[in-house]
Amino acid sequence: MSVNKISIRFFDDREVRAVWNDDENRWYFSVLDIIGVLNNEDDYTKNRNYWKYLKNKLRKEQNELVSATNQLKILAADGKRYNTDVLDNDGVIKLAQSMPNTKSARFIQWFTYSDETIDGKSKTKAYALFESGLINSIEVGTLKGLQQIHSYLFGGLYDFAGQIRQVNIAKGGFQFAMAQYLPQTLQQIEKMPDNTFDEIVDKYVEMNVAHPFREGNGRSTRIWLDMLLKKQIKKCVDWSQINKNDYLNAMIRSAVDSAKIRELLRNALTDKIIDREMFMKGIDYSYYYEQGS
Repeated sequence: MSVNKISIRFFDDREVRAVWNDDENRWYFSVLDIIGVLNNEDDYTKNRNYWKYLKNKLRKEQNELVSATNQLKILAADGKRYNTDVLDNDGVIKLAQSMPNTKSARFIQWFTYSDETIDGKSKTKAYALFESGLINSIEVGTLKGLQQIHSYLFGGLYDFAGQIRQVNIAKGGFQFAMAQYLPQTLQQIEKMPDNTFDEIVDKYVEMNVAHPFREGNGRSTRIWLDMLLKKQIKKCVDWSQINKNDYLNAMIRSAVDSAKIRELLRNALTDKIIDREMFMKGIDYSYYYEQGS
């Protein structure tokens, strides 16, 4: 069984880890993660014990779900891989249906449709950006490079993919750069120095404040930032080390004071710049930041 892709999905701010099976061309999902989110339980031992109880119950009922369970190695929080019980899409739905839980229906709806949304399809494109090697042809640190990223992530999903916005937008009461001045603003940002970590963060913050696109700025710009860091200081961000709310609050604050976002990014730097799983995990967290924001 050939397994080499990993993914992290989020339901109610809890991780559901997944691993891709090349031979079967399908995703498999961690059973214990699903039990954890449905039972609102973080304790590994309690989730494992519940799964033992549920397996015995299902066996007695001659339910085929247990026989459909595989074991694959999935990356854990300590950076190591452990054999974990997993189920494919159909198995996940049957598992949720077998649990008398008030969250089950909502979980099934989320699980069934999450990959069919614009975000779901765009996230698949983001994975492919790395898989295809196209990321190596994108200009680093330029406006054109950012447009290339946005165009790739949202091409076919938004008719304005890769295009600089011509309308004014605001979010949470904050007004981003006025559309009439945006071309000049973006030219000034592009000319900013980006040789050191501090300079790169300054440039990133200014690009975020400019918000060149109508949608998809954060997802595109985080990839753009990592590409700059990799080229200039041989580092990238391990986004899994940055709490979602901490990041969002720091980015809001960065318009007047970039100290907090600088601290968060600096503490999350890693030298795993060509690590495939680091990139994929970064995409998972980047898209998670946008959920409900």
